[in-house]
Amino acid sequence: MANAGRVTVDGGDMMRYTEYSPKNNVRGDAEIDTRLGGTLIAVGLGVTAAAFAGRYAFQLWKPLGHVFSETIKKMPSSAFSSYYKGGFEQKMSKREASLVLGISPGSTNAKVRDAHRRIMVLNHPDKGGSPYLAAKINEAKDILDKETRGDLHC
Repeated sequence: MANAGRVTVDGGDMMRYTEYSPKNNVRGDAEIDTRLGGTLIAVGLGVTAAAFAGRYAFQLWKPLGHVFSETIKKMPSSAFSSYYKGGFEQKMSKREASLVLGISPGSTNAKVRDAHRRIMVLNHPDKGGSPYLAAKINEAKDILDKETRGDLHC
């Protein structure tokens, strides 16, 4: 019995071993109920906090929503438009002519002709376009055409 709990390995060295004893992981019903109750209370408190936060946000949103909608109503509708604001000038300038044709003021003669042709196809009076707009498009072409010709002769 002197070797109880000891195993001999090849050189006579003795090693200690321990018995395998499984841990007792079996929980009682009372412990399970306590843990489940704690989890349910934590979830309930989280839902309650979310509900109060949502209620506060909705109460805060009403006045802010009213202020926001009033601010939007006060802004001019043309502020969100990508189109040119305003009518035509009394005498068309080079800047206005380039805006009408949709090209830069320093464009070449070929670009002026292409832009004029493209816009006139869309706005020609024979195709249902406005004669006034057609006259303005032609005026813009003439102004930019004079500018490019004047630059070539200098």
